[in-house]
Amino acid sequence: MARWSCFGGFAIFCLVSMQVASTTAPAAPVDRTAATAMVAQIALDGPIGPAAAEYFDDASQRALADGAVAIVLRLDTPGGLAASMRQIIASMLSCRLPVLVYVAPGGARAASAGTYILYAGQIAAMAPATHLGAATPIQLGGTTPMPDAADKPAASSTVEDKPAEGDDAESHKALNDSIAYIRSLAQLRGRNVPWAEQAVRGAATLTASEAAQQHVIDFVATDVADLLAKADGRNVQVGDRSVTLQLKGATVRDYTPGARTRFLAIITNPTIAYLLLLGGIFGLLLEALHPGAMLPGIVGGICLLIGLYALQLLPVNYAGLALMALGVGLLVAEAVNPSVGAFGAGGLVSFVIGSVMLMKAGVPGYGVNLGVIGGLATGAAVLLALIVWLVFRSRRAHPVNGDVAMLTEFGELLEPVSAGGEAWVMLRGERWRVHCDTALPVGARVRVVRRQGLLLWVEPV
Repeated sequence: MARWSCFGGFAIFCLVSMQVASTTAPAAPVDRTAATAMVAQIALDGPIGPAAAEYFDDASQRALADGAVAIVLRLDTPGGLAASMRQIIASMLSCRLPVLVYVAPGGARAASAGTYILYAGQIAAMAPATHLGAATPIQLGGTTPMPDAADKPAASSTVEDKPAEGDDAESHKALNDSIAYIRSLAQLRGRNVPWAEQAVRGAATLTASEAAQQHVIDFVATDVADLLAKADGRNVQVGDRSVTLQLKGATVRDYTPGARTRFLAIITNPTIAYLLLLGGIFGLLLEALHPGAMLPGIVGGICLLIGLYALQLLPVNYAGLALMALGVGLLVAEAVNPSVGAFGAGGLVSFVIGSVMLMKAGVPGYGVNLGVIGGLATGAAVLLALIVWLVFRSRRAHPVNGDVAMLTEFGELLEPVSAGGEAWVMLRGERWRVHCDTALPVGARVRVVRRQGLLLWVEPV
């Protein structure tokens, strides 16, 4: 028994010694290199709009929660809405992860709003055969002067333009605001400030290699792996922290848009929003003209509400919306109370002009497809022509009811009638009492000559 007690004590002593050694000995270094790191990839393809802004905000938050060490924002855009662009940049600046903006694949571009986003990233890179620039606000293009670089050096550090004679002061305010915004991003990231101003003021553009030479971007990368390898070891500023990137060999995980973002992207497509608006209007009109049908009213109400929600997110011209409403009203008036086509022609012209004006087509990617407008206009024109044809045809048609129509009808006697007597006749599938001045046998065909109350005067055919 004593031997077992000694053995047990020795075993306990050994276990305790091993535990103490494991806690006091220096811990083995944990390999937290980029080989085990995860980088989130977010792709912004197409126009920058409300759906793109919500997608980036949601995906960046998910990436942070999943433990990503950085975000690769793959960019290919013609531009878009200034409000959505600023929302994306605000999310990038407040994000706790470094954002590597990468214009790719080959042939992609970061035009207009994309140039601002590229400047906002901690790392800016482009694939070969890509380009950026042309960041002048489109809606100001008609009134904003674009001075030659020889007349006004691009390297000026302040914006002191005076509105030229005949220029719009509001346009200059918006232009200078855009210039100041991109200059602030360039200064924040230590990139080429003068060219950033020229991209806005003079719609300057650069290819990928030219952008790298002029220090507009950090480098040119052939693919995402090359991007991570070249960015590895660089020091970047993330908020108030200085971070050394450790990205070489990191795994890349794609973050696709969620269901809400995909739905928002669909309804904020200008053509889809336009069709939803029309579907809602005509659905409610059908319900008003045919009460109790229910389906047109329900579908129309849903489409109208979704369309109006989409329109309040888009750059809508309300004069165009008013012209569309007037056009629809005139077309309905033509259908309800047919004229010689005056209401319909005016409504068609108003509808087409309003449809073209509805979206501010100067914003890249935010114009209604002209083919859709043309198809609807052609259909409305055909319908208008059909209504006018039916109106004129009805004026030439023979009457089908009333005393005038009765005088053209023929019937057969159901019983013989004596001269000056009365009998029954089958007329239009109905039995009528008739008076005839001539004696006629059963089955004789007679023609109505006049009516008095429910008694018809007839004569033999």
